[in-house]
Amino acid sequence: MKELVVISGKGGTGKTTVVGAFASLAQDAVLADCDVDAANLHLLLAPEVLETHEFSGGKKAVVDAARCTACGTCEELCRFGGPRSGGLNDEGLPAPFTIDPIACEGCGVCARFCPENAIALEEVVNGQWFVSSTRFGQLVHARLGIAEENSGKLVSLVRAKSREVARQSGSSIVLVDGSPGVGCPVIASLTGASAALIVTEPTLSAQHDLQRIGELTRHFGLPALVCINKHDINPRQAEEVSQAAEQDGMRVVGSVRYDPAVTAAMLQGLSVTEYTDEGASEDLRRLWAEVLKSLAALPQRHEVQSNPGGVTE
Repeated sequence: MKELVVISGKGGTGKTTVVGAFASLAQDAVLADCDVDAANLHLLLAPEVLETHEFSGGKKAVVDAARCTACGTCEELCRFGGPRSGGLNDEGLPAPFTIDPIACEGCGVCARFCPENAIALEEVVNGQWFVSSTRFGQLVHARLGIAEENSGKLVSLVRAKSREVARQSGSSIVLVDGSPGVGCPVIASLTGASAALIVTEPTLSAQHDLQRIGELTRHFGLPALVCINKHDINPRQAEEVSQAAEQDGMRVVGSVRYDPAVTAAMLQGLSVTEYTDEGASEDLRRLWAEVLKSLAALPQRHEVQSNPGGVTE
């Protein structure tokens, strides 16, 4: 089984458009949307949710008011301003402390040093993840709560579940819509994959972002393929991006022209390869063929063999 992660150095380069097209062209792919902070692959695939699970990526401190003596130790030790004094009660005595759930980082210092053992860490729900059915196959996706953290952990869970679904269904490839940038969610999207397809644009800033994401793929020893989207809006810059990618050890496997049909297809909830056979659709079909050749040529070590750590709920 191979796992291809489609990523970009910045948002808005068209990686989800590419994944949607690949989904329509693949024969037996399992899909995973790992852009959990701003998931949108489901907008193209109109999934029917089969399973819904809660995601807990951390803990928050909670005060047992019956045991709290309002000594203030928690407030003194907390570096995040989580503990809040309750002031005085109706009898003029110190009221129990409370914990601000937004300020609390779940580090556990207050619980560890509370002299009355009045503080405990409790798991909190940070979002949900789903297994769904689409017209192209099964999709594993997620929704992180507003302003919630631990998106990297949720990405790892989505990837692990997608591999499990692929093994159960006998699929030969997992297509991952990864996160943009180079942060924790991207690292979680990449580690252990077979290869990365980096979608970039013919701009100076995109070239800089491509260099950064290329450094990340090299760090993990991951084969990096490159697609230049909307290459015809600035052909000279597109050539510079291509040359820079090759110099950095990445392989340009295709370019996609600017095509209003891409937007027209999105408005109808379709991938551009479903909407038309011309224009950008032609480019994406050639790109998919080149990607398949590259995946087939990978050595055995780039096969996805196992599910590291398993899937937890």
